[in-house]
Amino acid sequence: MNTGSTDESPGLTREILTVGQLNRMVAGLLQRSVPPVWVSGELSNVTRAASGHWYFTLKDASAQVRAVMFRGRAQHVGFVPREGDRVEVRAQVTLYEPRGDYQLSVESMRRAGAGDLFQRFLQLKARLQAEGLFDAERKRPLPPTPRAIGIVTSPQAAALRDVLTTLRRRSPGLPVVVYPTPVQGVDAPAAIVAALAAAARRRDCDVLLLVRGGGSIEDLWAFNDEAVARAVAASPIPVICGVGHETDFTIADFVADQRAPTPTAAATLAAPDWRDQLRAAATLGARLARAWQRRLESHEQRLDTSARLLRSPSVQWRERALRLRALAQRIAALAAASLAARSMRIDRLQAGLRLPRVDVAGHRLDAATQGLLRAAQSIEARCDERLGRAAAALALVSPQAVLERGYAIVQDGSGRVVRASRDAAVGDALSVTLAEGALKVEVREAGAGGSH
Repeated sequence: MNTGSTDESPGLTREILTVGQLNRMVAGLLQRSVPPVWVSGELSNVTRAASGHWYFTLKDASAQVRAVMFRGRAQHVGFVPREGDRVEVRAQVTLYEPRGDYQLSVESMRRAGAGDLFQRFLQLKARLQAEGLFDAERKRPLPPTPRAIGIVTSPQAAALRDVLTTLRRRSPGLPVVVYPTPVQGVDAPAAIVAALAAAARRRDCDVLLLVRGGGSIEDLWAFNDEAVARAVAASPIPVICGVGHETDFTIADFVADQRAPTPTAAATLAAPDWRDQLRAAATLGARLARAWQRRLESHEQRLDTSARLLRSPSVQWRERALRLRALAQRIAALAAASLAARSMRIDRLQAGLRLPRVDVAGHRLDAATQGLLRAAQSIEARCDERLGRAAAALALVSPQAVLERGYAIVQDGSGRVVRASRDAAVGDALSVTLAEGALKVEVREAGAGGSH
């Protein structure tokens, strides 16, 4: 018996589906027939998975539906959803095939009743961005070591306590100026603008922290005000905006010179850690010591080289005297050699000649002898004249010759030569070098003229 065909009409063939095929068919039917819709409700069973996906139930007084928001969509939500929050979601109706559960695949989420505010937020953001107020080129760098930090916030805000605690921990001695202002309510935007103007006028600090804790879009709306955004952009002092939690974004965040995810993070960005500064100072000190040591060694090397090249006048005088003595010896040797050569020539000539008459030869020999003597005397005179000129030139540069003429060399206690009376003071001990011997004297009077 074939039970599979008992319900079939004659001439028809029915396909038998698996459960998976059926669920896929229904999922496709839902997605094709129901376009993405906005749904409002209350959150319950909120779970944030390690993967970054959000799972929750959306319910009202009469019904509920499961929903999922995947990580790529969830990271763009401007707040962290919590149990009991009233929200509006834009979602695609789908079927979770493994369980056959009908669910919503959420594409975007906003707080219930915040739709108009969010649209205003987007419109203002687009307009200010088109004006260039968000451009990175106009953002100013934060001072690495501010002389003081200003805080624009409410004195009653918990964010102020967190910021002050962080500043005391990182830079205990750094001055802090608080510009009090309400940060929530209809009066908050004008008050924030006034506080920023006061900070710009007083110039008490080098960087401003614009901070407050987290909240709903309504709570943070003062920081989405156009006047506040333009005041932040026009501030002559760099502004760090730390409003709300890490997922909260405001117009002031985009306009500020630096956006911090939390008030505490804003304080961390503004204040240098004293431990980092201490390490940097130690590193700089070590570099400075090494540079100074290298420079000192270079100067010492130059001093050693100069000392080797520097010679005293007495050493130069002795060297010139030695050269003069060597020159005199060469002149004498040349004269003797010339005389010997002439004698040898005469001897050769005498040997090659016939014996002349004795009387004639005697006269010629006497004449030659006289001529030779005169030549030798002339050479000797010229040598004596050159030697005299060299001795006179040496005497001109000889310190001893200067001393012999009655002059003296006066030196102070460090060995420097005293050339003018202004170089010595009354009571100075001086050394006086004479042609013979030296004196130790004490200055009793120091005149300005050259005759004292």
